[in-house]
Amino acid sequence: MPIKKYRPVTKGRRISSVQDFSDITRKEPEKSLIMIRKEFAGRTNGKITVRHKGGGVKQYIRIIDFRRNKYDIPARVDSIEYDPNRGARISLLVYKDGEKRYILAPDGLKVGEEVVSSKNTADIKVGNRLPLTKIPVGMTVHAVEITPGKGGQIGRGAGNKIQFMALEGRYATIKLPSGEVRNVLKECMATIGTVSNPDYHLVRYGKAGRMRLRGIKPTVRGKAMNPVDHPHGGGEGKHPIGLKYPKTKWGKHALGVKTRKKNRPSDALIITRRRDRKRR
Repeated sequence: MPIKKYRPVTKGRRISSVQDFSDITRKEPEKSLIMIRKEFAGRTNGKITVRHKGGGVKQYIRIIDFRRNKYDIPARVDSIEYDPNRGARISLLVYKDGEKRYILAPDGLKVGEEVVSSKNTADIKVGNRLPLTKIPVGMTVHAVEITPGKGGQIGRGAGNKIQFMALEGRYATIKLPSGEVRNVLKECMATIGTVSNPDYHLVRYGKAGRMRLRGIKPTVRGKAMNPVDHPHGGGEGKHPIGLKYPKTKWGKHALGVKTRKKNRPSDALIITRRRDRKRR
């Protein structure tokens, strides 16, 4: 999906870009596969648990089939559609028995093609879903299960791809988009190919109004506050935070803190930790 830029007639247009929806083949979603998205605005039982959330455009949730448990029944790709709740495109599949389901659209999947999910054997082509034991080592996959039968849980974002590296004993070794190398059970299912819309991360929203339409509210810097409101607050003019390390609003370490819980059962399955992103 290429990125589209407009002529910079305003300040917001000058630095912003939008998605090019030329790959979309259908505008209206399948009515039997949508539900109303309830607005929680970052609240749990009325208490704010995630700040800077609220408002935004009303949206329908598209019910996505991450399990794809209709085995050995070919399905025809009826359309490629836009999903406002994710960066990737979704595909509407029509099975031989007439049932319709949404799946994450792999990059390169075309309308009219046939895909199948099977635990035994199927063609090694984009869109087919198979256990890792049936997929050749070295293939690129996505929507990989962590627990067999639970459905795709990792590698679902726009443009994401997981490299299938090795198969040994009970486990298959995969490399995640974050750089983490880990083992999963070889019975876990995976979809062949890369998730669609790889250029999604290049979109620049350009102005606060577009972020508000996404349901994201403004975030005020701690340095711009008073000392009573934030540990970074106070001072005269341009000044540092005045602390040895950045803190959150409530005084906890803000940068470089490990948030993963210790002694998790999955620690034994992780071979290489994800690479740390450079902080700017």
